[in-house]
Amino acid sequence: MASRTKPRSRWQRPLLLAFLCVFTAVLIWTWWAEEHPREERQLRVLVHDRLHDWFPQAMSPDDDGWHGLEPRIGEGSAGRPRIVLVHGLDEPGSIWHDLFPVLDAAGFEVWEFRYPNDQGIDRSAQYLAEHWPDLPADRPAILIGHSMGGLVIREFISRWRHPVGTTSRVAGAPIRGAILVGTPNHGSEWARLRIWLELRDQWIEEGDRRFSLFAALRDGTGEAKIDLRPGSEYLTALNAKAWPEAVPIRLIGGILLESPPWMSDSVTAIAKELPAADLKDMFASWWSDIGEGLGDGVVSLTSLDLPEAPPPILVPASHRGLLMRFQPNEPQPPAIAPILGILEEWSDRREASVQPATEVIRQEDPLETDRLDDEEEQ
Repeated sequence: MASRTKPRSRWQRPLLLAFLCVFTAVLIWTWWAEEHPREERQLRVLVHDRLHDWFPQAMSPDDDGWHGLEPRIGEGSAGRPRIVLVHGLDEPGSIWHDLFPVLDAAGFEVWEFRYPNDQGIDRSAQYLAEHWPDLPADRPAILIGHSMGGLVIREFISRWRHPVGTTSRVAGAPIRGAILVGTPNHGSEWARLRIWLELRDQWIEEGDRRFSLFAALRDGTGEAKIDLRPGSEYLTALNAKAWPEAVPIRLIGGILLESPPWMSDSVTAIAKELPAADLKDMFASWWSDIGEGLGDGVVSLTSLDLPEAPPPILVPASHRGLLMRFQPNEPQPPAIAPILGILEEWSDRREASVQPATEVIRQEDPLETDRLDDEEEQ
């Protein structure tokens, strides 16, 4: 008796062909984008701008109840600078949860800046400049940035609030200092995996964030991941900008690999039995090279460095573990103590680092003019 074969679904072949077409298109796009980062960025900016033109209300970050510069903690103690927190790439909003109560207990008034973080870093800094007048100007501010947020801070200070050799381009509170936590000042290869961070950003949401089909597009079309690549045109230009001497900057980074005591003891014991007296030094150098390259798992120690800043304060932590607990019973995240120490040091300074600006460089709207200048350059 002949066995019957199960008939194939009529949709099987078209679905397979569609999958192969999509897979081929992704491969071609990936190859082209890797070879043409400038053109890819220009295309992404063009798409982002067109979406703004076609759907102005849906694409506006100011109307979604999430983005902007908003107060989070009280008025703080009199005379203390205000704290402004700036998150990094594709952050769902939880990175500051362990820092908030510590700053509150220390008597600091805290504001948080949320922005469309997938757009170009220069535009995110411009968005901060647009909202900077929302911050009261009666005392100076200290900015704290995690990851890419530190680059937004550097761009904002060096280009907008306290540019070297020219008048401030935006009025408001002067800046007493900047603390960059896990900031890839020279880029990170992890930026190429932005799509997975985007899924985290859109699916792990805070309760006050309104759902919208435009949410991901409102955040940008991925320009930031191009800016974050090591050696990108954006980072090259940012690192060439002069930094205002009156604004101190401090760096905090994480390191995942530390030589455990048992390993160091074993190497010391072996070195005593062998004629190679420099074995311990060789091991320490080898292990140090591994740790520096790995850093916090996302940002290497080499990428942290800045010539205008003291050497980074290094703590044993992963990239997000610098500032947040993964389990409620874990100890305080290791970057919080040095942050508080720096804030106390700067709070003792009675004078502001830079006097508030009394004029803007242009009579017309400098933010809009700068946007048009950037479009002409592209």
